[in-house]
Amino acid sequence: MATAISQHVWTDSAGWSDHGGRSKALDSKPNPVNNVQTISDDAHLLERVSHRDRAAFAELYDRYAGVLYSTVLRVVNHPEEASEVLQEVFVQIWDKAPTYNPALGKPFTWALTLARHKAIDRLRSLRRRYNFIEEITHEMSGTSLTAASERRDEVFSQEQVQLIRSAVAGLPLEQRQAIEMAFLGGLTQHEVAAALNQPLGTIKARIRRGMLKLRDSLKELL
Repeated sequence: MATAISQHVWTDSAGWSDHGGRSKALDSKPNPVNNVQTISDDAHLLERVSHRDRAAFAELYDRYAGVLYSTVLRVVNHPEEASEVLQEVFVQIWDKAPTYNPALGKPFTWALTLARHKAIDRLRSLRRRYNFIEEITHEMSGTSLTAASERRDEVFSQEQVQLIRSAVAGLPLEQRQAIEMAFLGGLTQHEVAAALNQPLGTIKARIRRGMLKLRDSLKELL
């Protein structure tokens, strides 16, 4: 269903770009939200969306997209990431519309909460990615490390992320498992050792060997 929504509603009804860029709806001044009239209208639109009314969904998108995009952008601080998160938010709105309860809050407040949660989740994911990259750069020469430190706050492109994932996937299973749990799963080395029922020294050695291999694989990227 998410695929159908992202391909049909955003392209045909709401004007979402096929290239992941912002649509005109994001660049135009957003409609007023949370006044008496729009609260009633938005609640009615959400009810229609809950019955899979695509026209209502497109209208809701036009009302909320600009404000939600700005909210997400302030959190993730990167336009491409914000655009992706915004699309995920509207897919979530489509999926969760039947669960909306007017007694628990205004429609826009409900949508804004979804957007904030999605943005924070993405930011956490990006920070794990940054930490992972920084650990790899510690294995590199001083010159490369300085260059990597200057890029610390940048978001890697989707192509670069795919290269990183491919490099990780090419590691031996025991090294990949330990690295993914430690850096992408957010576990300490002690927690990884306990989860895998392995000595701490063994886990440290696996991570060390894996990071050395990743350093060699990703020299050009970093």
